[in-house]
Amino acid sequence: MEPSDFAGRTPELRIEDYFAGHTRAWGLFEDRFGTVRREFTVDIRGTRNGRELVLEEDFVYADGETQRRVWRIVATGDGTYEGRADDVIGVATGRAAGNALNWRYEMDMAVGDGTWRVAFDDWMFLQPGGVLINRAHLSRWGVWIGTVSLFFQPQPARQDAAE
Repeated sequence: MEPSDFAGRTPELRIEDYFAGHTRAWGLFEDRFGTVRREFTVDIRGTRNGRELVLEEDFVYADGETQRRVWRIVATGDGTYEGRADDVIGVATGRAAGNALNWRYEMDMAVGDGTWRVAFDDWMFLQPGGVLINRAHLSRWGVWIGTVSLFFQPQPARQDAAE
């Protein structure tokens, strides 16, 4: 599957527009045997700083663990992106067309008392009504170890309490 397979499909996904403001996501991780291992929610605050899109992600897992990741994403060309985050190894590369975006990157992920370096093949698909479906296949040493599924939805702007 290639991003170009989705050229012309609508609604068009432009992450710099989609993630502007507050977005909430609900997700889970399934191991390669289909067992759900973790469930979580994510609150995302997206802001533009010149050419850069900054995504502040706050994760809350079902077991109470919390995690924060800050992505810094730059459009590098027609439908291409580069992204960086503290736990991402090197640079994430993204390619978008139509309603789809494919991210590829490596990350050091805590597993038990250790850390595994895993590769992500991450696909996002914007649906009518504003829901964004995200499926990421994770592999270690080239072997598929599981899938993360996420569903994103923009949240209405919060009104200032003084208004």
